Amino acid sequence: MFADRARIILRSGKGGDGHVSFRRELFVPDGGPDGGDGGKGGDVIFEIDEGLNTLIDFRHRRKFSAKDGEPGGKRRCHGSNGDDLVLHVPEGTVVKEAQSGKVIADMSGTNRRQVILPGGRGGNGNMHYATATMQAPKYAQPGQDAIELEVLLELKVIADVGLVGFPNVGKSTLLARVTNATPKIANYHFTTLSPNLGVVDLDGGGFVMADIPGLIEGASEGVGLGYEFLRHIERTKVMIHMVDAASVEGRDPVDDILKINAELAAYDEALAKRPQVIAANKIDAIYMETDSEDPVQRLKDVFEPQGIKVFAISAVSGQGVQELLHHVQAMLRELPQETTVFEPEYDPKLHLAGKPLPFTVAKSEEEENTYVVEGPRIEKMLGYTNLESEKGFQFFQNFLKENGILDELEALGIQDGDTVRIYGLQFDYYK
Repeated sequence: MFADRARIILRSGKGGDGHVSFRRELFVPDGGPDGGDGGKGGDVIFEIDEGLNTLIDFRHRRKFSAKDGEPGGKRRCHGSNGDDLVLHVPEGTVVKEAQSGKVIADMSGTNRRQVILPGGRGGNGNMHYATATMQAPKYAQPGQDAIELEVLLELKVIADVGLVGFPNVGKSTLLARVTNATPKIANYHFTTLSPNLGVVDLDGGGFVMADIPGLIEGASEGVGLGYEFLRHIERTKVMIHMVDAASVEGRDPVDDILKINAELAAYDEALAKRPQVIAANKIDAIYMETDSEDPVQRLKDVFEPQGIKVFAISAVSGQGVQELLHHVQAMLRELPQETTVFEPEYDPKLHLAGKPLPFTVAKSEEEENTYVVEGPRIEKMLGYTNLESEKGFQFFQNFLKENGILDELEALGIQDGDTVRIYGLQFDYYK
C-alpha cells in the first residue's frame, strides 16, 4: 500500500543544566564561581529528499528524538550541544499537529528545510549570578525542557493536473500514453492504489500530470480509500475528469461526473471550483444504434454551458488526446504558476509555553494549616540551590511564582503564617 500518511511522536533535545562549582587553586582557598553553562538541546528538522516519494520510513517507527544537551562543568566548561535530528521526507509532505489538525509546516516549493521543534536552551552556570553583594552564588539555571509533540504527516502530491474519475475508466492508460510514467494497468477495479506522476512534454512547455486513484461514492466521508485519494488533488491546478463514454460497465458518464463533483465539494468546497475539463474516453468502443443518443454530445449539452469543455478521446488509440492536452496547457498558462502551499497554523513553541510544570499541591491531612508541594523538577531545583542564602531563597521563590505553584497554594486557601513543606524544606507562607 502506498504510504502517504503517518502519525509519529517528535521530541526535541532538553537543554543541559547549568553547573554550580567554585574555583579551587593553591593559595586561593576562596575562588569565585566557575560553573559552566549547559549545552543546547538538539532540534528536530524536516528536510526534503528528492529521492523519496512515500512516507514508508515512518510507518514502522513511532518515536523520533533529538539528543539532549550536556550539563555544564566546573572551570567554566560549557556542556556539549545535543545533536540535531534531521528527518527526510518527500516533497509535498504537510506536517500537522495531530490533535487539532493545524498545519505546522508544508515541505513544498522553496521550503526545503525547516526546524519543526527547537531544542531547549542550556541553563546558565552559577558564574553568571555573581554580584558585588553575592560573590558565591550556590545556584544555577536548569536547562529548558524538551518539546514532545505528536504530529500527523500527510503527503499531498504536487502536480499541475490531476486525473480523476471512477475506477477502470482509463486514467492509467492515458497517463502511460502521454507521459514517461509506467503505471500498472489491468482491467479490474482499484488497479491503482497510489498516485502515479508523469511529465507531459508539449511544444511551448510541459506540465506534471498525476493519475489520482479511482474514487467511489462516499469517498469524502472516508469510505474505501477516499481520504487517501482526495488529499492528493488539493494541490492540482486543473482537473481532468475521465469518464467511460461507451458505458462498457453500464455506468452513466453524466451521473459519474456529478457524483465526482459532489465528493470533491463534500471534501473541500474549493476543490469543486477548480478549473475542470472532461475527457470522454473509450469512444472507439461506442456502439451507436440508429435512434440512440450520442453520449459525447449528451456530456457536452450538460457541462459545456457550465464552462466545462468536453473532449472525445481514446486513451488506447490516441484519438483526440493531443487536442485535450493542448487545451489543458492553455488553461494552465492562464492560472497562477506558483505551487499551492498550506500556510502554518500552529507554532510548536507554544506547546512548550503552555506545558504545565509537573507538580502536586495538597493540604496535609495529618497536620493543621500545612501544605505539601512535590514534583521532580522542584526536587531537582532544591538539589542545587542554597536556600540558606538570601539570593538563593529569592531565586527559589521566583521559581515557585513563575511556575504557578504559589497561585495553586492560594487557590487551596493558604493563609499568612501557614506552613509549606517541600521535601526536606519547611517554611512559613507570607504573601
